[in-house]
Amino acid sequence: MINISRREFIRLVRQAYRQVPAEMIQAITNMDIVVEEWPRKEDLELLEEPGTLFGLYSGVPLPEREGSGLSLPDKITIYRQPILRSCSSREQAEREIKITLWHEIGHCIGMNEEDLHRLGYG
Repeated sequence: MINISRREFIRLVRQAYRQVPAEMIQAITNMDIVVEEWPRKEDLELLEEPGTLFGLYSGVPLPEREGSGLSLPDKITIYRQPILRSCSSREQAEREIKITLWHEIGHCIGMNEEDLHRLGYG
């Protein structure tokens, strides 16, 4: 496990967000990205297999949306402690933050796990 302060971790999430391709950013309007320390029990129950949860997308994927009415923002949660506990270096943590963020954005734009694995974000 490595030690990165919450403030620095949030900065790394922002840095990873700035690296997302512009066409993906344009697609994810009305999105809230937050950092939490740990997943809630209810979040862990969403896993198909027991494992570690680094991030979670909550919302309706773009291809499944109907109409253009107002809706609550979609949300991506990045879980700080699971990422830090799985990484042995700052570089590894930065990479995992980027992969996790891009993975959850992929879910928002309608990608499935197979698509994400093929792109290296699985």
